[in-house]
Amino acid sequence: MPTLRWLKLFTGSLFALLVCSCAPDRENVPDAKAGGRLFAVSFMTFNNPFFVDLNEGIKAVVEARGDQLVTLDSQNNSLKQRNDLSDLLQQSPAAIFLNPVNWEGIRGTLLEAKRKQVPVIVVDTDVSDPGLVLCQVISDNLGAGRLAAGALAQVNPNAKIAILHLSTAKSCIDRVTGFREGIARYPGMSILDTQEGKGTIEGGRPVMQDLLGRYPELDAVFPINDPSAIGAYSAIESAGRAGKVTIVTVDGSREAAAYIRDGKILSSSAQSPTEIGRVAAEKAYEHLEGKPVEKDIRIPVKLVTRENASEFLR
Repeated sequence: MPTLRWLKLFTGSLFALLVCSCAPDRENVPDAKAGGRLFAVSFMTFNNPFFVDLNEGIKAVVEARGDQLVTLDSQNNSLKQRNDLSDLLQQSPAAIFLNPVNWEGIRGTLLEAKRKQVPVIVVDTDVSDPGLVLCQVISDNLGAGRLAAGALAQVNPNAKIAILHLSTAKSCIDRVTGFREGIARYPGMSILDTQEGKGTIEGGRPVMQDLLGRYPELDAVFPINDPSAIGAYSAIESAGRAGKVTIVTVDGSREAAAYIRDGKILSSSAQSPTEIGRVAAEKAYEHLEGKPVEKDIRIPVKLVTRENASEFLR
């Protein structure tokens, strides 16, 4: 499992906390440094290298301006995310960057932010009410799913496939839609089952174990992100079926690139998390400077294969 970084969780005069993304325990830390405007980003989880890199993209821009960025880990809990942001909104931040746990369930928070005139910039996955946010900066998730389907078709145009979904995230809904569109071009391909893999290593492993037991003919899987793909590979390996079940996924993380280099995963549709973060932060500042901002920005994706995996290991 990848090394995780520590996060600062700021809620004004109530507390200043440090959150480890792999455990619920909290420890007190010193107050955030004085000076500059307050910005915050709330992630669905920090237990994914993708979000670590996205956070760095935002942070580099914010700190270069002499301002502060507070990073919140929702730990895949939509209620925690709403509560964290409700506390944060009491501090009147200059802007909030949001990666929602539930793309529909975050509406109340968006309404509260709008009432308080705090701009919200959505990153990585859409919200169901884009009119309530300043803008959305998101990967081409439909394209990512199509790339995964095309990569699988190149090696197995008759694949019997399972999908490990995360249906509370619009980004994952779009990836699955793109994947289904892609495989529709190949009559020999079929989807045996779609299950919730939670988007984590821990979630992907038991679901994949169950799928392998129920579908002996299964020979391919599309997990919607790299952590769930790594969890799926663990189950495949434990079942003695490594090399017999092809994995295609989305993210393009360094961890997945190593699996691709070693022939354990076929491909990952690489996003550009640092670029997403950088663009999102720049749009926030453009808005604060009174400039018009595009409402919907899609960042291109690129297929990671064994041939180019070394580029993503740097």
